[in-house]
Amino acid sequence: MVTRFLKTQLLCVIFCFQFVSTEIVAQGSEAQRSVAPRDSTLWNIKAGDVIPPVSLALAGLVAQGKISRHFQEKIHAQYPNFHSKADEFLPYAPGVISLGLASAGVKGKHKLGDQVILALLSNIIAQGVTQSLKRVIKYPRPDQSDYYSFPSGHTTTAFANATILHEEYGQRSVLYSIGGYGAATAVGGLRILNNKHWLADVLMGAGVGIGATKALYISYPWLQQTVRRMKH
Repeated sequence: MVTRFLKTQLLCVIFCFQFVSTEIVAQGSEAQRSVAPRDSTLWNIKAGDVIPPVSLALAGLVAQGKISRHFQEKIHAQYPNFHSKADEFLPYAPGVISLGLASAGVKGKHKLGDQVILALLSNIIAQGVTQSLKRVIKYPRPDQSDYYSFPSGHTTTAFANATILHEEYGQRSVLYSIGGYGAATAVGGLRILNNKHWLADVLMGAGVGIGATKALYISYPWLQQTVRRMKH
């Protein structure tokens, strides 16, 4: 049953990677073009920015209820005593790696200072959306410990930080993207195996994490330009 679960999660990540690879090629081509006026680079939205988070969020809504409960019953019956604390620190690993690379002088999309700002804002926004949904929906956890199951906050954080690593260093090597999203997928899997979240929680958390971070990266040039104008 765990193998089936991992296959399901991997399919979600592979789906995202299809658009990640497309985005990397598009960005590489754009870098070779002549420099356009500054305003033309604002709000540059591509299919790869929208389709993965929306698809994951919709999948979370579809899986909510009967599908997630049936899935959880099989997983928990197969591994009733499974427990791991790796999901407590693994969500932050991709973000730490990104900031660590920047600190070591490895050139990313942004300088270290901007990466710190992007990391803080993306996590704050993503968690703001997730925590708000938790308190509005009040869905019970599989272990019945509370009513704040949907969406998964740990998974939201993991995919937000994985998207940061992808955005900053995915153009240097797709291995950064694979490593980041692979770690985020593992977090989602561990949350289910630990009986803390349903499949729907994890899928929605992934969608929120990716979507919030993508939205911030898209709007960041505009934010930078606005701050410069305010200073002058």
